[in-house]
Amino acid sequence: MRRKLLAPGGAFLGALLAVLLLASLAVAQSSQFPLDVSPEVSDLLRKGQQLEVERRWGDALTLYEDAVREYPDDRSLHRRFEHAREHYDLTRRYEDRSYRELLDRLSLVEALDVYSEVLLKIQAHYVEAPNWKELVERGTNMLEVALSESTFLLWHAPAADATALDNFRYELRRELGPRVIQSRSDAREAVASAAALAQARLGIPPHAVVLEYTCGAANTLDLYSAYLTPDQLTDVYAQIEGNFVGLGVELKADDGELLIVRVISGSPAERSGIRDGDRIISVDGQSTRELTTDQAANRLQGEAGSIVELTVQSPGAQPRQVTVRRERVEVPSVDDVRLLDTSPGIGYLKLTCFQKTTCRDLEAALWDLHRAGMKSLIIDVRGNPGGLLVTAVEVADQFVDQGVIVSTRGRSIQEDFTYSAHQLGTWRVPLVVLIDQQSASAAEIFAGAIRHYRRGTIVGTRSYGKGSVQGIFPLSQTGAGVRLTTSRFYSPSGRPYCHVGVEPDVLVQHVARPVSDSGELPSAGGEDPMLAAALQAAQQTVAQR
Repeated sequence: MRRKLLAPGGAFLGALLAVLLLASLAVAQSSQFPLDVSPEVSDLLRKGQQLEVERRWGDALTLYEDAVREYPDDRSLHRRFEHAREHYDLTRRYEDRSYRELLDRLSLVEALDVYSEVLLKIQAHYVEAPNWKELVERGTNMLEVALSESTFLLWHAPAADATALDNFRYELRRELGPRVIQSRSDAREAVASAAALAQARLGIPPHAVVLEYTCGAANTLDLYSAYLTPDQLTDVYAQIEGNFVGLGVELKADDGELLIVRVISGSPAERSGIRDGDRIISVDGQSTRELTTDQAANRLQGEAGSIVELTVQSPGAQPRQVTVRRERVEVPSVDDVRLLDTSPGIGYLKLTCFQKTTCRDLEAALWDLHRAGMKSLIIDVRGNPGGLLVTAVEVADQFVDQGVIVSTRGRSIQEDFTYSAHQLGTWRVPLVVLIDQQSASAAEIFAGAIRHYRRGTIVGTRSYGKGSVQGIFPLSQTGAGVRLTTSRFYSPSGRPYCHVGVEPDVLVQHVARPVSDSGELPSAGGEDPMLAAALQAAQQTVAQR
């Protein structure tokens, strides 16, 4: 089945710290800046290097991701982004409870079976034909990343010193470099040899080495393909279904604390008095500054009915204690449905993602607005990261009466589809669609179809430009899975979205989108220039009818 989506220590601590110091120095020494980069890029690289030395991989990844979008042709930024992503992925895995449990119970043979199954999924479904030698080399690179991280070394090789690590790296490259690897079985044999060598030279459990090769094979295919731990796979399915067990908040890291970006309506967090813009500064008595973002977020998770004690601070207020009971939370993908301007009947709604419940909820919202006197509609997909391909098609189909909505093309003919609109049930209401740099994937399919058929006015900034389809593939034994890019999607005219995105009809450079204390959007005006421009476009459309 698949879905399309879019510590030991003590006596060894001194030696380990010496190894890590050498690793940090190596980061600094290897990050010499190219001579031909601009001063702006040099400054970004310098800031990123400092974050790398401090092992703040999440912050480094965010910095490089933003920098790559601003300077897409700079190869040095792309290299640092990939480097930070590999380290960040590893630290996240070892903070993942389900991954650690897997490490405790897997045998070498079972780990090799997982590796073989992941390779089989890549061979059968990935958008490009696999190069087996390259996949093994990527796994070796991932293992070398692990050998530079304290998390991995404390767990598996606390006694290894810098000399032993360097000798192992050299011996591993000498062992695998000349190997001819032309099949999955060749790759499995090579990885088994690497695991045996790591156990003999460093005392690392061989199954832990095999899992690094597994992650290296999947995670480095492209930006969106990845090995999914059991908990990550569960989270993906929860996003698709539109519900999860938790507090009902969306978070982001901000200055060592957890900033609450959004509190879901009707959630336990909302009932406990938590609001958008609040900060979580401790979880069950432990400061979030002492935890990584993922560690803090993991502490918020738990079984339905369990309790978590939070210290929360609102802007300009003193910290307060809040007790929240975890519950199953329904996540609305259609939000903030209302009339912005009752006189000409300008309706507004926000699509936060494209999940299984979106079409049903959108249809209900459209009828509510229709009964309230809607004459024109603003659909806001700013910040929408995407979701299910079929849902994007169904949403676009509600407003487009004929023609191709999107087409997909992959390596396998089974991935080649053309999705078309149907006349039955089409809403004729004039549209304005709000997009920004974070509108991606399924949101781009929707906005692209509306723009192509001139069904509405697109307002905002150019969208993300994702342009690929991912499938979710559970693995047979471990409860884990893989997310693989299976195809790329194209506009109704056959134009690729990848790295291009959707261009707005009305460009509004300012992308800030403040919310009120109650968490609602401003009605219009200068506080949100994009919304003001969308409202003006909708009013003009109504006036011309």
